[in-house]
Amino acid sequence: MDKSMSSEGCSDDTSVAILETNAHSLRKENAASLPCAAVLHFHQKVTADNRRWRGVHPIVALVSHQDNLAKLITTALDALPEASTVSRGSTGTITICSKGKSVLKKKPDFVSVTRGPGMRSNLSTGLDTAKGLAVAWQVPLVGVNHMQAHALTPRLVSALELSRPQSIEPSFPFLSLLVSGGHTLLVHSKDLADHAILATTSDIAIGNAIDRIAKFVLPEETIQDSDEIMYGRALEQFAFPNSNLDHNYTAPAKRGEELKRKQSRWGWSLGVPLAETRSGLKSKSMEYSFSGLESSVKRICQSRGAELSVHERRDLAREAMMVAFEHLASRAVMALKQVEDQQSSSLQALNTIVVSGGVASNSYLRTILRSFLDIRGYSHVKLSFPPPSLCTDNAAMIAWTGIEMYENGWTSDLSCKALQTWSIDPQAKDGGILGVENWTRRVLVQAT
Repeated sequence: MDKSMSSEGCSDDTSVAILETNAHSLRKENAASLPCAAVLHFHQKVTADNRRWRGVHPIVALVSHQDNLAKLITTALDALPEASTVSRGSTGTITICSKGKSVLKKKPDFVSVTRGPGMRSNLSTGLDTAKGLAVAWQVPLVGVNHMQAHALTPRLVSALELSRPQSIEPSFPFLSLLVSGGHTLLVHSKDLADHAILATTSDIAIGNAIDRIAKFVLPEETIQDSDEIMYGRALEQFAFPNSNLDHNYTAPAKRGEELKRKQSRWGWSLGVPLAETRSGLKSKSMEYSFSGLESSVKRICQSRGAELSVHERRDLAREAMMVAFEHLASRAVMALKQVEDQQSSSLQALNTIVVSGGVASNSYLRTILRSFLDIRGYSHVKLSFPPPSLCTDNAAMIAWTGIEMYENGWTSDLSCKALQTWSIDPQAKDGGILGVENWTRRVLVQAT
């Protein structure tokens, strides 16, 4: 069995997890023949209180990491599987103090930690702590790419739910739509460490745009009552008080219908991102843009002023999210069409779109993507969303990605440093996941 203790801390969340999987089950030659059960022994998260700042304050987030990481690790140690007393003195065990007693525990086989991308000071807190654990326990270290972990999260969910011998899902290749406050990426995930970026945002990330739109649209009392500083969830709850029952959405059947402005009953309309450029060529480009949508919502709110009723605010919230999410869906459909036109040998295997990141927890996004794919001829394409608790930043996905990399022979040298930027695309300037320094390759032992 492979056990990994992991930590995540690229922004304002401090998270620790202990994950255990069946050894050798993730390698290609064994994936279809060995059971791949995974057990999450521990998973907790603490989020920095940034409400005063209505956004992530770097110093507040850093102090929260320093305050909480060691405490979470101490709590997590109690959740490690117990070792038999006959194993005492074995290199595979550690002794911890639990409730005033010495308890023998099975030692993690390695430590995984977020190495990047993210806030460097926050990442360094987690990375330096992980190095200390790796040295103390004399086990390897695996520095994980945060965005790669988001893309692999549905594979973690599959492993946690697996009850019989079969391969984990989704299998490579698949499309990944990674949507959060800091990233908007449409990716062709070809293999564990090979994720070709097909489209990214040319300005701000969708999660950032949704949060900014929420600050304009939501009544002030709603913002004051929120326990969060990312207001996307509050915007969704405000727009759809009855959740999915309020969605009432049918996707546009044709591209021309999709690009048309839709006049609201209040007299305003929101333009489709990239649809109204002079040449019109941008409407077909493989890129995302959300700053124009945010600016349009801001202008409407400022011009309406005190006349902006709750009903109009709700309509504006729904329309803004619809335009943003249709923009995401349109590029996903373009990517599927490109693969078809290329008549790639991987076409039949490309039947899943993974949607991960904080915005993936939005149920309206799920409704729009499913309707969009169905009406455009891609009803056979499966949408794979992690549960909401695993959409946002978490240590479980870091542990899983660490295990996948470890099982494929990759560990990190103890001299590795935090990376503020780190692409997942091997064609990027930094060479992608395996293009950065400080990877080491261990010898794999064949399963018998």
